[in-house]
Amino acid sequence: MIGRLTLSDFRNHADALILPDHAFILLTGDNGAGKTNILEAVSMLAPGRGLRGAALSAMARQEGAGGFGVAAEVDGVVLGTGVAQASGERRQVRIGGVASSANALADYLSIVWLTPAMDRLFLDSPGGRRRFLDRLTLALHPGHAAHSARYDAAMRARNRLLADLRRADPVWLTALEAQMGEHGAALAGARADLVARLNLMLADQPDAPFARPLVAIEGDEGESDEEPLATRLARDRRRDAVAGRTLSGPHRHDLAVTHVAKGQAAALCSTGEQKALLLSILLAHAALVAADRGQPPVLLLDEVAAHLDPVRRAALFDRLAATGGQIWMTGTESGLFSDLPSATRLTVTAGHVFRSAT
Repeated sequence: MIGRLTLSDFRNHADALILPDHAFILLTGDNGAGKTNILEAVSMLAPGRGLRGAALSAMARQEGAGGFGVAAEVDGVVLGTGVAQASGERRQVRIGGVASSANALADYLSIVWLTPAMDRLFLDSPGGRRRFLDRLTLALHPGHAAHSARYDAAMRARNRLLADLRRADPVWLTALEAQMGEHGAALAGARADLVARLNLMLADQPDAPFARPLVAIEGDEGESDEEPLATRLARDRRRDAVAGRTLSGPHRHDLAVTHVAKGQAAALCSTGEQKALLLSILLAHAALVAADRGQPPVLLLDEVAAHLDPVRRAALFDRLAATGGQIWMTGTESGLFSDLPSATRLTVTAGHVFRSAT
């Protein structure tokens, strides 16, 4: 768990210090006060661009000097990340005071989030669902982010060569395709492992009060266990050159979710059912991570209680408490969290954080 969180010039927070003393950390305040900004700061303690997927330069406080910093103490180790003044998009990471890579953060914390923007996940592009799938996978396979970065780099280089296929060096193309094959196999294997184990965990969960989903990976139509990806890529160079992009590989994966009780694709379900399916996946994933890593993930839940009835809210809080992990939640109305167990209750007002009276 995060024992201490500090923000410097992050979004609308000039500085903030949060010392959680309960598993639940509740942030309440008006819209625009900076509640989600705090969740975003926590999400930056994982590989990637955080829960908004924003540019690093956009995270720096407008009235500041152009940089920002986020630091947290986790089991006696200080994790820090940020951007130095006027360094643009160059992210810096320090672990225990030593410069490190963003991917190394996954060795210390697994962080998963649910935001209102994700309510449209099943209607979003395959890329949005793939990023969600990878965030879940990363919590079980810390090396997943490194494989993804190397696969993407090799694919970009291959696409550039294919733009002028007649002049492209075939030896270099073969080397790039070998890299894509190696890292692509790791990506596909980790995703498949996550999906298989997640379905086993979901099968043990009750259908009520949250819908039970079945998850699967789709998208790469030519994928097979018999033919390596590198072989497919070499065979399809001309096709990919005409298309202007690589048409085979795990970057084509999509996350498919089905409402088990209705036998219906999540995209065809109601907004409430889609929210319930997402919550079921998140809760099952938290239990899976806790069993696998010996520590549950940190959950960031933005406005999670806003559209739940009292029965489902109480059930959600009970299920969250049972994960044994640290849960950060936001809301505009403190009354929505009256059934919440003991919590660190904070009020956020115009970029300032205060202990709540109740």
